[in-house]
Amino acid sequence: MTSSFESLEEAIADEHFPGVDLALRRGRHLSLDDGTAYQYLIDALDHLEPFYRRFGCELVHPSDGYFYLLPSGDRLDRRRLSTGEMLIGQTLALMYLDPAALQYAGVVERQTLLQRLQGMLGAETLVRILDPRRRKKFNERIFAEIIRNKVAEALRRLAELGFIDTLDGGRLRLRPSLMRFVEPVRGSKDCSAALERLVASGEIDLDDADLNADPGVDPSDPEAEDEAPEDEPETSA
Repeated sequence: MTSSFESLEEAIADEHFPGVDLALRRGRHLSLDDGTAYQYLIDALDHLEPFYRRFGCELVHPSDGYFYLLPSGDRLDRRRLSTGEMLIGQTLALMYLDPAALQYAGVVERQTLLQRLQGMLGAETLVRILDPRRRKKFNERIFAEIIRNKVAEALRRLAELGFIDTLDGGRLRLRPSLMRFVEPVRGSKDCSAALERLVASGEIDLDDADLNADPGVDPSDPEAEDEAPEDEPETSA
């Protein structure tokens, strides 16, 4: 690839570099939806790839059309998405792969996401995945409120990481970087069907969850049993 910049110094001196660099180090995925920031990465890629390698990171640019930093050493924190965030990310990836999404320019309703999650897993299983520290039984109304709150929290995190944009009216714009959640089934003949089976079985694949995001709750953590919250779920902002 031919760079628009003659040197690393010139690439770093560009006005886009500080914002792009901070976003990448915080785990954000930058795609075509980010406009000139994405184009800057395309133009500076030849210089930035070896630059980030010195920090123990790979500047990854999949063919789906987005960039992210993958830590390969210990100079940047290696943190993981929670199981619930992975589940929601994979479900959104399913919606992104759905041809119907093209009709709506990749914009979907939050309620459609909730319906799809509950349709594949059922409310009780979904609560167990989204909030593994809860051990008490709840009625249907409480289940629905827990799910809404936990999904809202996960969507805020996924938006921070550049997988979606949150719009007015409870709508979500799906971004190309959601294809990262397809990696566990990338070699399948039918990626959508394989990913749906993975999600519906509750076998959330965390091998690719190292997205430089804040860590989530580990359901295998023995301390989780001792920290059951109160009966009523928290109120979502």
